[in-house]
Amino acid sequence: MATGPSLLYLVKQLELAVRANLDDLVRPAGVTALQYTALTVLERHDGLSAAQLARDSFVTAQSMADMVRALETRGLIRRERNSGNRRELLIRLTADGRALLAAVAADVRALEDRLRAKLTDEQAAAFRQSLITAWQSLT
Repeated sequence: MATGPSLLYLVKQLELAVRANLDDLVRPAGVTALQYTALTVLERHDGLSAAQLARDSFVTAQSMADMVRALETRGLIRRERNSGNRRELLIRLTADGRALLAAVAADVRALEDRLRAKLTDEQAAAFRQSLITAWQSLT
């Protein structure tokens, strides 16, 4: 009995499609999908270390170091000393970073709407919960 592609394959296909669409969407703002992801992580949890930001943004520490330099050069983030641990630098979103996120917010919402377009509200809620449950199973 043919069961079709594996769930792992389908998840990867979806990830690649989302990333390609997101890259196209944020490129005019001068950032990549990965940089956009890091900015949105900071929007939700400002003041993270580079290691925390890398984990939450799904990139390696080395990739994050390069990304932090690029985003800081653009003025989208700033680094400051952690008052509780002077050796640690915390990364914060700047007003320009927030403005960039606001500028692409409607287009990002439209992309998510396209993702959900053929799903009912109940299916979308079940899909969201299934993704969360699957992720929790692997972490």
